[in-house]
Amino acid sequence: MRIKLFVFFAFVFYLGNAQIEQDSLPPDSRYLEDQFYLGFTYNFLLDKPAEVSQRNLSYGFQSGFIKDMPLNSDRTVALGLGLGYGVYSYYTNLQALEVGSNISYSIPSDVDNLKRNKIETHMVELPLEFRWRTSTATSYKFYRIYAGAKLGYVLGARSKAVFEDYKDSFTNKDVNNFQYGLTFNFGYNTFNLQVYYALNGIFNDVQTDTGEDINFKPLRVGFIFYIL
Repeated sequence: MRIKLFVFFAFVFYLGNAQIEQDSLPPDSRYLEDQFYLGFTYNFLLDKPAEVSQRNLSYGFQSGFIKDMPLNSDRTVALGLGLGYGVYSYYTNLQALEVGSNISYSIPSDVDNLKRNKIETHMVELPLEFRWRTSTATSYKFYRIYAGAKLGYVLGARSKAVFEDYKDSFTNKDVNNFQYGLTFNFGYNTFNLQVYYALNGIFNDVQTDTGEDINFKPLRVGFIFYIL
């Protein structure tokens, strides 16, 4: 966690220096905006079974490139199409347990000894945005509202449970390979809020040991930083 915090603050420092360098450049009437991004989120889980609760810090990181394609001569309206990578962890009290070729899901009987329990996904992401901003060729501090959608393909998913005296970890193949949802980013200058609302679930047709459907849908809220 300390390494992640160091990377975060180093990146923010870099953004500040990059902004100063950009402000000293001559204006370009064919400028492009916000082509690289780095984001951090807290991940909420919607549509949880009644006995399931979130625990610990469910976090997410994403980064990538978005091709900015202005639609008007002022370059304040644009489309953005990109390619990125995201890592998302969801901590709950619902343990996944590998039993032969199957996976069962239940609240462990020794839940008080459960220190951490998560499902983590690594994804290639394709963001598509409709972009509105107040930028000009000479100003790099502006308001922005970017709305659109994001399609993700899961490269790998892992379930991990850590108890006081043992831990269990395995590749979870019950996870949906394709995940998609709506995005909304807004803010000013360096710091911007981002929201992602999933339109489909993390899992593909699975149930708890009590017969309840597991329809986890992520709601991710956090910050996103743009450069260049």
